[in-house]
Amino acid sequence: MRSPELTSPTLQHFTTVLEQAVSAYRGEASDRPAVPTVVNALLQAEKAAKQKKLTYPLTSLLGQWRLCFTTGTRKRKNRGGIELGRGFYVPKFGAAHICFAATDIAADKGEISNQVKLGGLLLKFTGPARYLGKKNLLAFDFTQMQISLFGRVVYKQQIRGGQSQTEDFYNQSIAKLPFFAFFLVTEDFIAARGRGGGLAIWIKEGSRQEAGSRS
Repeated sequence: MRSPELTSPTLQHFTTVLEQAVSAYRGEASDRPAVPTVVNALLQAEKAAKQKKLTYPLTSLLGQWRLCFTTGTRKRKNRGGIELGRGFYVPKFGAAHICFAATDIAADKGEISNQVKLGGLLLKFTGPARYLGKKNLLAFDFTQMQISLFGRVVYKQQIRGGQSQTEDFYNQSIAKLPFFAFFLVTEDFIAARGRGGGLAIWIKEGSRQEAGSRS
């Protein structure tokens, strides 16, 4: 299967498609857009952001966001490089969250946490982050891992150099760091492309009461 083509939506604007996907994931709507439609809308949103040179402040990313939709990537058959995966809505039984907090707004410095919860088990990674506002690019590095079981921390360890890596983080080249390049930021959801090439949508946690629990 080829990666989704960048075609113009014929019936709905890409933002409408993405809003419908988010509403359906929250349980506020019964019909959710088909996966190829969502992927195409993401590509259109990314293209529009580049054409219009949209920029978003770090403050618009702060808070906790739940992963709603992702594509991932895969190797091209008989060719070099990678292409987008098919994409899928993330099952609700395994909640994946990302959280951004500011440590120095003026310098666009902050912290990132990425966690996955499955039942009573919680795996969490945290580390420093910095934001390049002109490119809507948030670079980060995970320097600490924590495992909790039913709310109790059972394992906590520094990784990838720990504190020394954190202190050296702001001196490193962006080219050497993982990052998210955001191309659509709203009060309800954010969308970005990761360094690996995949696309993703996260929905805001705490702004609305999610309805329903089925994926």
